[in-house]
Amino acid sequence: MKKEDIFARYSRQIFIEEIGLEGQRKIINSKVLVIGAGGLGSPVIQYLASAGVGTLGVSDFDEVELHNLNRQIIHNEKTVGISKVKSAGIFIRNLNHQIEFIGIEQKMDESNAEELISGFDIIVDGSDNFKTRYLINDVCVKLKKPLVYGSILGFSGQVAIFNHNGSKNLRDIFPEPPSEEHLPDCDSLGVLGALPGIVGSMMANLTLKIITDLPLQLNKLTIIDTLNWRFQTVDF
Repeated sequence: MKKEDIFARYSRQIFIEEIGLEGQRKIINSKVLVIGAGGLGSPVIQYLASAGVGTLGVSDFDEVELHNLNRQIIHNEKTVGISKVKSAGIFIRNLNHQIEFIGIEQKMDESNAEELISGFDIIVDGSDNFKTRYLINDVCVKLKKPLVYGSILGFSGQVAIFNHNGSKNLRDIFPEPPSEEHLPDCDSLGVLGALPGIVGSMMANLTLKIITDLPLQLNKLTIIDTLNWRFQTVDF
């Protein structure tokens, strides 16, 4: 992309002293994998695509359903019934045609996680179950990939950066996943659509800070309580 085109599209980011043209080029040259194109993945995908992340991978194996639309903002009524990855691709191409989109329409498990993750610089975990979260974490540790983590339920959310420049990982704060048999989830308790927008935007912000080498608070978990509007940071 020509310098003039970069400036025309991304001028409001380039105007930020800490980013500038050098930071924007880092964004354009970055490769980010977003795992999950649902409530959390949607705002992450939206803001990374709009920021100009050069290669954006999206991994998901579900189809868009009508009840997704209250929070999964990259999908719409016209994409109900098609795969979330295809729907994400349509959104990205309409928003920013200069991005290389890599769609991964398969469930991530022990047989493919390492291969899928290895081709990207940064991994963003927007998955919705503990088994996948711990798998992603462990593979990122093995491959030395920074991981941006987020989770939501009801009115609450969590955000952290794991495994970046020698920082701690998910197992350092939660050594083992809880039993999922009796755990509540969004299907049973619901979620207010703006919550994943808040948490996902925070995840996108952290991802862009990693890419542009901006200061980060590592080994800290941010807990978001939107019902009582409280934000707490816990060291681990």
